[in-house]
Amino acid sequence: MELFLWLASQFLAVWSNLSMLVIFLTFFTLSFDFMKRRRHWSNYPPGPASFPFVGTMLHINFNKPHLSFTQLSKKYGNIYSLQNSWTNIVVLNGFHTIKGALVDKSEDFADRPYFAVYSQMGYGENNQGFIMAKYNHAWKEQKRFFISMLKDFGMGKKCLEQLIIEEAGYLCSVFSSREGHPFDPHYLINNAVSNVICFLIFGNRFDYNDQKFQRLLHLLEKAIHEDVGFLPQLLHVTPFLLHIPGVVQKVFQHQKLLFDYVAQFLKAHKETWNPSYKRDITDAFLEEIEKKKKEDNSFNEGNFPLVMSDLFAAGTETTTTTLRWGLLYMILHPNIQSKVQEEIDEVIGRNRLPKMEDQTNMPYTRAVIHEIQRFGDIVPTGIFHMTYRDTELEGFFIPKVAVPVQVNSWPEWSFSFSL
Repeated sequence: MELFLWLASQFLAVWSNLSMLVIFLTFFTLSFDFMKRRRHWSNYPPGPASFPFVGTMLHINFNKPHLSFTQLSKKYGNIYSLQNSWTNIVVLNGFHTIKGALVDKSEDFADRPYFAVYSQMGYGENNQGFIMAKYNHAWKEQKRFFISMLKDFGMGKKCLEQLIIEEAGYLCSVFSSREGHPFDPHYLINNAVSNVICFLIFGNRFDYNDQKFQRLLHLLEKAIHEDVGFLPQLLHVTPFLLHIPGVVQKVFQHQKLLFDYVAQFLKAHKETWNPSYKRDITDAFLEEIEKKKKEDNSFNEGNFPLVMSDLFAAGTETTTTTLRWGLLYMILHPNIQSKVQEEIDEVIGRNRLPKMEDQTNMPYTRAVIHEIQRFGDIVPTGIFHMTYRDTELEGFFIPKVAVPVQVNSWPEWSFSFSL
């Protein structure tokens, strides 16, 4: 009996200590969460209620965030704050607000946020790519390089115009071969647009059935879509989840595969590289690597696949999607399609190919293209910005300390298609 009483007393003591431990851990965790979520800044933009651990993530549809942002702007105004887990975010809505930030105070909002997941995908201090690179010396030297290279390899010149016309001819031939049969133009357009980028970067175009080419396009498409949705955003704002074995490889597997695949093009170029003759942007990048190999800079073999993947994503997916919207709107608005065709026949006719200089004599067609770009808003929430310094916008204080800024262009720029 005494043994039983002793065991019972020990159990109660342990249970009491365990209960105290659970209470302490719960209190500590909630206190930590509160301190992480607490806003220390006066005049900080208002926003919806923030819940423990998840913040305001329950207010957002991560598959269609622009609709959620627009709905919240009706309650909180054009500038408001969110909190994804413990990451503070400021959302900008409306033309004048966005212009005030990205144009009138461009340097204040020129930075990019750095998410912990990047370090597990090959990013580093001198390996940041271009699109999501921090606003620093590495980004500036890459910007100078690409502006120079795009000019050297034809941007705004007859040689690039001729290349685009030839590629358009290949595309039209494939379209004509499907006459009388339904087909999806998506990947055919993607092939044509990507070939122009391939010529600039790698110095040659690919046949539409080339397996190496198709593998590149497949990885690019998959990689772009991997950053959309709840789970990728959760990993961005809750870095402790990155310690789960294999989670990054599972969620972002195609991005790593894309970087590795693009790196193979650099390796192949090195085998035939002639320093005295630049065939393409890859050769020019190799030249910069050789010239600056003793310096600490962003021209290195690790940064090459990141930068070139960014160039592909920016030049291929955006143009392809815009052209697809254009086809759809021409189908939905045959009266506008007829007016465009009339202007083409009047200015260019049916006996020659179009030229860039024709656009000055085609105001209606240019207006249609601009309207397609406005209404078919292909990236309504843009890319994350971040404040480079403490700043103020429309009376609200937006601090430098790790506050990503999300731009939502949907409310004012996507009402209806009209001309």
